[in-house]
Amino acid sequence: MTWTIAPEPYDSPVAAALWRAYYTEVSDRWYLLHENHRTDPAELEREIAAQTGAELALPGGLLLVARYGGEPAGSAGVRLLDATTAELKRVFVHEELRGRGGAPRLVTAAEDAARKLGAKVMILDTRNDLVEARTLYTRLGYEETERHNADKYAEHWFRKPLN
Repeated sequence: MTWTIAPEPYDSPVAAALWRAYYTEVSDRWYLLHENHRTDPAELEREIAAQTGAELALPGGLLLVARYGGEPAGSAGVRLLDATTAELKRVFVHEELRGRGGAPRLVTAAEDAARKLGAKVMILDTRNDLVEARTLYTRLGYEETERHNADKYAEHWFRKPLN
């Protein structure tokens, strides 16, 4: 089986399904860690609907979808914050496909997309409990840095020059 990565409209059915899977996983992980229960279904629906992903559309952003053996398997988004700074968003690979090289391919493709949008630097944020993500970013050359946003769930901030 092989990976392919291509742009996808942020509002396509494939993008919506991947967004739902991503958001459900990270939300459930947070609630299970901090409150010992999964996300309330009504809250989950509200938050999924509220975060449309429109910022991941051209001209200032892009959503990439990874397919494994032709089936949607993961996603990564890029959005420009200013003329030279891009933010990496929604990096996700379905759990059963992790460890097969999809996440590094997605991040690398997102970096290439950010360069094409004019970015010189990629930034991102993540949480303490997303250890796999922090490990991936460090392995790919991201360095932990100071806070760059006010996201109430962010606990780690990373930066990488896009030379």
